[in-house]
Parts: sequence; structure tokens; C-alpha cells
Amino acid sequence: MSSSFSGQVAVITGGASGIGLAIAKKLHNEGATVALLDLSAETAEAATKEVGANAVAFAVNVTDEAQVKTVIDEIGNRFGRVDILVNSAGVTGKTNIKTHEVELTDFRFVFEVNVVGSFLTSRAVLPWMLKNNYGRILHIASVSGKEGNAGMLAYSASKAAVIGMAKVQGKEYAETGITVNALAPAVIRTPMVAALPAQQVQYMTDKIPMKRCGELDEIAHLATFIVSPGASFTTGFTFDMTGGRATY
Repeated sequence: MSSSFSGQVAVITGGASGIGLAIAKKLHNEGATVALLDLSAETAEAATKEVGANAVAFAVNVTDEAQVKTVIDEIGNRFGRVDILVNSAGVTGKTNIKTHEVELTDFRFVFEVNVVGSFLTSRAVLPWMLKNNYGRILHIASVSGKEGNAGMLAYSASKAAVIGMAKVQGKEYAETGITVNALAPAVIRTPMVAALPAQQVQYMTDKIPMKRCGELDEIAHLATFIVSPGASFTTGFTFDMTGGRATY
């Protein structure tokens, strides 16, 4: 086992499935203690068995300010530190519809989870990171936040907001040993993507020069590099993982 993350504590939202779970497994395999945050306590507990002995589960609604602070402080107090936050909790909302068909309730729901959730969790971990003048925050965004996906107004706009958040936070904490970055994948083969209409997935895949979905182990590999101790001179940046779709 590699020990590049030995002694570090990583918090992964949406850590019980998909991208979050893949990243959690990778970090755990490289020596980190991993806290999996998910809406469902049962799902999170089950995921810890997949991850390994140094994984713990916490049920939390990332849109609930009090819950988020309580859980992050519980993790910090239990382990004495929080070194890494990966914000992977996210929803697509209703898709394959144009703006005039979008319901305000759905639009707000997507922003609550994707934007407010990322804000609340990062705000909660930052005091813990500042104590040690070290930290890595990674917001999972999307290429749709860069380019926009037709039929996905709420999701695309929310991920653009997440990218903007990473830029601001990266600059704010640039002198503290804390980096804040975003990762913008194209369509990745996850349960969330499997639930989308086939037409929507085809639309997204057709835009990728490699003509395929990204795989979970590919995104876990890149995410692990971004939150590694060695990635110390990059902050406020949005990493690309789009099979050639976005080249900026």
C-alpha cells in the first residue's frame, strides 16, 4: 500500500456511490482515513465495507447548514484534523427539457444540492484546514458548467457556479497551504448517468472526441492527484476530464 496519504483524513460527500465512492476507495488504498457522507445512513454504512477498515460513515443532508457543521466538527474532533474534502454529492434534476419548461422548484433543488451543498461543506472544513495550514478541497463540477448542455439548464448553471466557487476560494486561501480546485468531467459511467434518458447520454457522448464515457477509475486517479500533497502549486483551477471535448 502506498502511504502518500498516510495520517490524512478525507471527507467525501456523495461518498456511498458513483464518483464519490470510487475516489474514496482510491484514497483509502493510498493510506487515508475516509469519511463517507451520504443522505442515507444505510447506504453510507454499506459503502464503508467496500472501501475498507479505515472508512467511516455519516448520514448528512448537505443542504442543511446545521447538519453539515455538526458532522464536519464531529469528524474533526474524532480524528483531530480534516485534510481533504471532495464534494461529489450532486443531482441532475429534470433533463431533456428546454428553459421554458423548467420548473422553479426543480431549478432550486439542483442549486441547493450542487451549489449550496458545496458551499456549506467547504465553509465547514476550512477552519479545520486553517489550523494546520494545509488542506485540499476538490469540487466535482462538469464540462456542462463550462460549455452548457442543452436540456440541462439547472445542472449546467449549477456546475458553472461550482467552478466559480473554486476560483474564488482558491484565491482566498492561496497563502495558507490550502488549495481549492474543481474537476470538470464529461459523462462518466455512473448510476446517476445510467438513470438519464438514453437520448441525453447520446447527446453528451457524441460531443466527446474519444466517443465514449469516462470510467470511474479514470476520474478517481485524477482526483487523487489533485488532492495529493504534491499538487501544491495549483489552485482555483478547473481540471479537464472530457476525452478531448474541452481543451481549455
